[in-house]
Amino acid sequence: MKVTELRELAGEELQAKLAECKQELFNLRFQNAINQLDNPKKITEVKKTIARIKTIIHERELEDSAI
Repeated sequence: MKVTELRELAGEELQAKLAECKQELFNLRFQNAINQLDNPKKITEVKKTIARIKTIIHERELEDSAI
């Protein structure tokens, strides 16, 4: 997902998306371990998406605490 799409999501939706991405990362790592993963670059993409989501969540927490 793009950052602009992630920023449009509400807090609860971001948490749900984060859990979904973590589950996807787990599945990809499992597939990689048993040599069934077709595209290993997908792991990197999912890790970056998780980092983006965590960054947005943290930014929103900082905004809330500043007010």
